[in-house]
Amino acid sequence: MVEDVLPGGARVRRALGMTGRDGVVPGVAGGRVRSESEVSRARGREVRIVVMDPPGADQADLPVCLALHGHGSGAASFVDLGVPQFLAAAVAAGVPPFRVVAVDGGDSYWHARSPGDDPMAMLTGELPGWLASRQLPEPTRVLGISMGGSGALQYARARRGGLSAVALLGPALFRGWGDARTVGAYRDEADWREHEPLQHLGELGEVDRTGVWCGTEDPFCPAARKLTGVRGVQAHFPRGEHTDGFWRRVMPDAMALLGAR
Repeated sequence: MVEDVLPGGARVRRALGMTGRDGVVPGVAGGRVRSESEVSRARGREVRIVVMDPPGADQADLPVCLALHGHGSGAASFVDLGVPQFLAAAVAAGVPPFRVVAVDGGDSYWHARSPGDDPMAMLTGELPGWLASRQLPEPTRVLGISMGGSGALQYARARRGGLSAVALLGPALFRGWGDARTVGAYRDEADWREHEPLQHLGELGEVDRTGVWCGTEDPFCPAARKLTGVRGVQAHFPRGEHTDGFWRRVMPDAMALLGAR
């Protein structure tokens, strides 16, 4: 495309308004949202757990989608993003109903960056019990935004199967240690190599379908393109930036992928 060779690249496209429209939250009522707390031994603190139901859902056995937030955010960010309304709109359009569950994971890229704080151990070792106490099943699908995209792929690797769908929105992945060290989320290069999903693409376990949506003006786009060609991955790289507006624009497609049987 002509705009791909404009001098200044993404910066110029942004200034010219060529990075795509912002998505909007659907004008429908979302289902019930429950915000509660649990004490996580793995993280050494109290964490927030948010359960988002589709409208009218009263079946305890609905599939559960784990939602992993980005850096500087928390479980409640999915409510602010409009996920309850996007879920309601998807179900109204014929997507089989499912629940979305989010939990606070801190800012350490969903791994044990510091002693006594292991968000992945929380997800794999504690979350199933928290869900069972609410008569909810273990997650079979996962949505990750930005840093949560890295977490979603780490979670798929830790689960070694058992997931039907993974949706990644602007996943914060790093092609090299030089880039990764800038976020301060890894102790050293060895820690990054152990937890960076791009270093372990052959160990992600069996997932029926994985969708990646990353804007071409997103600084993580070159790294996200490394997922292209991985078996079962559907990759989408429209115009867009690393923003809530982009997440909202592609959220209907992510909901459709997550809910499909």
